Amino acid sequence: MTVQCQKGENENSEFFNWFGLVSLAYQSGTTIVCTQEQLQKVQAGRSFTTGFESLDDVSKFYSVPLNYQSAATHSLSTEQKVSGSYSHKATIFKIGPTCGYPMNCNHRGYPTIQLHKLNAGGFKTPVLIEFSVYLDMPLSSTSDWFSFATYSADASDDWKRVVLINTDFKNKAFLMHVPLHNQSNLTYQNPSLTFPGKQWVKMKTCLNLDPNGGEAKVWQDEVLVSTSNVSGGCGVLEQAHFGLYASPTLSTGTVYNDDLTITEVNVCP
Repeated sequence: MTVQCQKGENENSEFFNWFGLVSLAYQSGTTIVCTQEQLQKVQAGRSFTTGFESLDDVSKFYSVPLNYQSAATHSLSTEQKVSGSYSHKATIFKIGPTCGYPMNCNHRGYPTIQLHKLNAGGFKTPVLIEFSVYLDMPLSSTSDWFSFATYSADASDDWKRVVLINTDFKNKAFLMHVPLHNQSNLTYQNPSLTFPGKQWVKMKTCLNLDPNGGEAKVWQDEVLVSTSNVSGGCGVLEQAHFGLYASPTLSTGTVYNDDLTITEVNVCP
């Protein structure tokens, strides 16, 4: 049994332009202007959790349209799961279209987690983000890549400042857009651990977006795999997405996500 992810409340005739802005921002947006509200925000022990058991968990957030670019789609599925009855599934079924710079036509299939839409707004960092992923994605070319997660310090639809967890044909999970946009200058990268396909893996990120001392750390099944300093944040995680975000060069592939939790913590371990 499969339950389709419905369209988010922001979906309208302009959503393709919205994703054009996202594409543009990922390539050229480098800085955001911090607000006093962001800089003065304090932690309150908040947590956001979804096991993707119901669309109600993400109904207030934007969701990528089904059959995006006629190349990929996403749904709730019973096929693979860590707990409960469902997980989130996203599938690529053909190569994506070609777009000229600065736009892109990356594969997308996910609900966003727009924390800034919650009553208390975004989460004051550091935050600990944990989720499980099952990846069946053939990354064979140097142009192929897949992103497990995108974290943004920007509450706008531009997603100007992002930190990603990626993998590519080398088959290792690593941080991207750190410490600055379009960089992957890491303070540590596990030299040997690869990412296993077709099995559930628990991913954990500790992310601090402090404007004066940001950092990110990523664990794969409790083994540290990638760390970096992070610049350009305002101290708040405003939104994120998980699921399918990948190069348009891929013609096939599937990813499942389950058991997502985002929690404010005092310090990164």
